[in-house]
Amino acid sequence: MSTDVLQKATGLSFELSEEQQLIRDSIRDFVERHVKPGVKERDASKKFPQELVKKLANQGFMGMVHPEKYGGGGVGHVSFCLAIEEIARWDASLALTVASHTSLASGHIALAANDSQKEEYLTPLAKGAKLGAWCLTEPGSGSDASGMKTTAIKKGDKYILNGTKIFITQGSVGDIYVVLAKTDPDKGTKGISAFIVEGSWDGVESGGKMEKLGMNSSDTTEVIFEDVEVPEENLLGELGRGFVDTMKVLDGGRIGIGALSVGIARGALEESLKYSGERKQFGSPIGDFQAIETKIANMATEVDAARMLVHRAAWLKDQGKPFTKEVSMAKLFASELAVRAADEAVQIHGGYGYIKEYHVERFMRDAKLMTIGEGTSEVQRMIIGRELKKEFWQ
Repeated sequence: MSTDVLQKATGLSFELSEEQQLIRDSIRDFVERHVKPGVKERDASKKFPQELVKKLANQGFMGMVHPEKYGGGGVGHVSFCLAIEEIARWDASLALTVASHTSLASGHIALAANDSQKEEYLTPLAKGAKLGAWCLTEPGSGSDASGMKTTAIKKGDKYILNGTKIFITQGSVGDIYVVLAKTDPDKGTKGISAFIVEGSWDGVESGGKMEKLGMNSSDTTEVIFEDVEVPEENLLGELGRGFVDTMKVLDGGRIGIGALSVGIARGALEESLKYSGERKQFGSPIGDFQAIETKIANMATEVDAARMLVHRAAWLKDQGKPFTKEVSMAKLFASELAVRAADEAVQIHGGYGYIKEYHVERFMRDAKLMTIGEGTSEVQRMIIGRELKKEFWQ
C-alpha cells in the first residue's frame, strides 16, 4: 500500500507539511550559521548568550506556538519540536532557554491570562522583546510542588509575595516572572495561585548563578521575593487554580523537553557516525566493527522512536486532545535515551570522547538534566501508571 493510499484510508501520515519543512530548514540554517560556531566557547565561558537570543527573537523563534494576535508565530507544537530539536542538536543550553521561555512562562500566561494580561505580557514575551521565567520549584519542594512555602497574602488591592524559588531558568535575566504561591495555606493544592511579577519591582532579587554539571550557558539561579507588592490584577487565572493550571503547563513543557532530548541524542548519533568513519584501528574504520555498528544501530533506532513519541504528543496537543500519558511517555523515553546515547557516543570516541575538543562530552553533561527537569523519570512513570489505571480500571 502506498503512503498516499495509507494516508487517505487512515488519516495517518509520517510526512512533514510544507510549512513544517520550511520551519525545520530555516532553523537548521540559522543553527549552522549562528549556533554551531562558538558553542564550545559558550559552554566554557558559562555566559548567557543575550545576542544570540535576540537573533532568535528577530527570526520569530521565541514565540512560535503563540497566537499571531499577541506577536507569536501561530504554528503548531510539531513545528516547535522541529525547531527545538535543531537547536539542541548543537546547543542544548540555548534550546532550554527557548523551550522554557516558550512553554513555561509564556505558556502559563497563554493558558490562563485574560485578554488584558495577554496584551501587556504575552505580546512582548512572544516577540522575544522580553524574557520569561517560571517560578515553581523551591529549596524544600521539588517533585512535591504542593509543599511550597512561598505565600501571597491579600492586603487591600494587592498581594504581598514572600518566598524563595530555586533552579529557575532565566532567573537572573528574566523580565517577567510567573510565580506560584500559596494564597490560602490551609487548602493544600486548592490554595495555590499564580501571579505575573515584573523583575524590576521592589523586593524581587535573583541569587548568584549556580555552578552546574551541564547546560552551562543557560541561566539558572535562585529568585527571592521579599514583601513584593503584586497588584490584584496580576493574579494569573482564577484564585486557587494555580496548581491545576501548573499541571497543564508542565504537560506542555514536557513536549519541549522531549524534543530537546531528541536533539541531544541525535547529536550524539551524528557525531558518532562521523567519528567512527574517520577513526581507524587495525587498518579499518572503527565503524566497520560489529561492536560499534551495534551501538550506532541502537542509537539510530531509538532516536527515531523517541522523535515519533514526541511528535505524537505534540500532535495531540495541537488537536486539543488529552495528551498527559503520551507526553510523559515521550519525555521519559527521550530523556533517558539522551543520557544513553551520550554515554555511548563518549564510549565510541574512546579517550577523545572525554576531552572538550569533541562535542560528545558536553552532550553527556547536558543530557542528565533531561531526566530531572519538568518532572523526573520517576514522576513520569507514576503519571503513566496513573493514566493507564484510569483507562483500564474504570
